[in-house]
Amino acid sequence: MVIPDWIWVVFSFAFGCCIGSFLNVVIYRLPRDKSLVKPPSACPACGKHIRFYDNIPLISYIMLGRKCRYCKAGISPRYFIIELITGLTFTFTYYLFFRSALRPNIPPFIEHGWYIYLITIILLAALIASSAIDLELWIIPLSICWFVTVLGIIAAAVAPLLIDPKIISGYRLLPYASAGTAALAAGASIGLGIALLLLATGVIKRSYDTGQPQPEADATPPKNEADAPPKNASNAHPETGPDEPQFKHRIEAMREVLFLLPIIACSILAYWLTVNVEAVRQFWLDFSQRPAVAGLLGSVFGYFVGCSIVWATRIWGTLVFGKEAMGLGDVHLMGAAGAVIGPLLVTVAFFVAPFFGLAWVVFQMFFKKTRQIPYGPFLSMGIFTVIILHNAAWGHFLVLIGQR
Repeated sequence: MVIPDWIWVVFSFAFGCCIGSFLNVVIYRLPRDKSLVKPPSACPACGKHIRFYDNIPLISYIMLGRKCRYCKAGISPRYFIIELITGLTFTFTYYLFFRSALRPNIPPFIEHGWYIYLITIILLAALIASSAIDLELWIIPLSICWFVTVLGIIAAAVAPLLIDPKIISGYRLLPYASAGTAALAAGASIGLGIALLLLATGVIKRSYDTGQPQPEADATPPKNEADAPPKNASNAHPETGPDEPQFKHRIEAMREVLFLLPIIACSILAYWLTVNVEAVRQFWLDFSQRPAVAGLLGSVFGYFVGCSIVWATRIWGTLVFGKEAMGLGDVHLMGAAGAVIGPLLVTVAFFVAPFFGLAWVVFQMFFKKTRQIPYGPFLSMGIFTVIILHNAAWGHFLVLIGQR
């Protein structure tokens, strides 16, 4: 039995709206350290639990007239917007993957194309949630980034068991490592373990460490540029007052360089060993090109590339301008994206994002009352753009390296 297209379209939209409803819970509760499960959804004004028939995505918002049934307090339009955006995003992605000519290499939905679709929409849902939180509070919760990273690594390792590895690697449907990039990923992972151990034992110091737990982020969104925090990061620091530490930003940047040195050194050493030591080279070639291992290490390599391009920009900007540039939240966000879409596309996404930032600057020139916004949403739009233009980006890369 062939299921008509319109049923899949309706289902993807309805499913996306339901996920958007859950994302609203994540957006409100996660940065405030509240459980995502308990208590049940309630009106923030009167505290009354929201009945299931008042919690239907999109419909309940309209039927209630944008007000709480009990206390008549206004319901933020954010709830409707997030549900609608998520529904439209899931529907568009379904059409992109299975009905358009932009991504013709993805297997049909019922022939494990659903697997690629599922991983992609999870990434997009995470980008929607992190962008909304970033817009409101100027932070990116690391738990969202870590969840997507782990999911991406597992998904890339399992994918060759469902889909022909030649299709995955040939069309870069998910990350897939060569022997060389696998060696870099494995070495970097060992280096990361060493760096974390050095950090835990106090051999190297954490950057921007006040010696005290970070305060909770202010839940009040900035009203204008003057009210907005100066940075976008998981560890963004408010403007320092007379009783707060005055950081020497270049020194803090050098602490981050020290943290990264073991990662860089181990990745280079691992690559050198697999190229120049014959016994290691043959073993690694056989081991790393097993489909599950190549998928896993390809995702790990994408994670490190995604992190490195933002972290390098952060460190370089801090050293040049003498103040903290970008944020570690952006680092982890791009690392998570790299674990899902791979090293090449996450790099392209990083260079696409500034064009969205430039468009916002031009928009501000005409509407003076608009406020400054963080960089995370621009990165998210860059990632979504390369997902749409995946085949074109990969084709241009092959032309550049002379493979087409």
